[in-house]
Amino acid sequence: MKSTAGWIGQVVSWFVIFAMLAVLAVCVLIPRLGGGTPYTILTGSMKSSLPPGTLIVVRPTPANEINIGDVITFQIETGKPAVASHRVIGKTVADDGTPRLITKGDDNAAADPDLVQPAQIRGKLWYSVPVLGRANTLLDRSQHQTLVISAGGALLVYAAFMLVSAATDSRAPRAARRKTEVVA
Repeated sequence: MKSTAGWIGQVVSWFVIFAMLAVLAVCVLIPRLGGGTPYTILTGSMKSSLPPGTLIVVRPTPANEINIGDVITFQIETGKPAVASHRVIGKTVADDGTPRLITKGDDNAAADPDLVQPAQIRGKLWYSVPVLGRANTLLDRSQHQTLVISAGGALLVYAAFMLVSAATDSRAPRAARRKTEVVA
């Protein structure tokens, strides 16, 4: 019979495995399957709703499907990699008829100085997870990929080990019962 400490250790181990798999699913699997892109909130411009360190996942969304009140991620300058995530507070149309969005960080005093063009929009907020983005900022892209693959592999090996050890633990008592049944 297993000791209480062994049983608690196994429960904690399974909890850690499931928690790590959930984190990997939220950060990597769900965004990829759903066509989203994960970003990390770095500044306090949206602190009241998306504090720094929050992981956000955005889905590509056409400009005409974005409404006032939606949080979007957009390039600060067209064609440049730097992005911001702010709330849409207004819509307008340029002289050429293309839509423009007026954005503002929830905790900023004024609207953003530049209107957002459709080409700048990376997507609309799909979901967010507080604090999880902090781990994302500690690693560069290649380290992130290596960590995800290593963690996934380690979890699979550990899960296989736990399954094998559980299977051998359950077989031992049956074998012992058979020996006592034969003797009796």
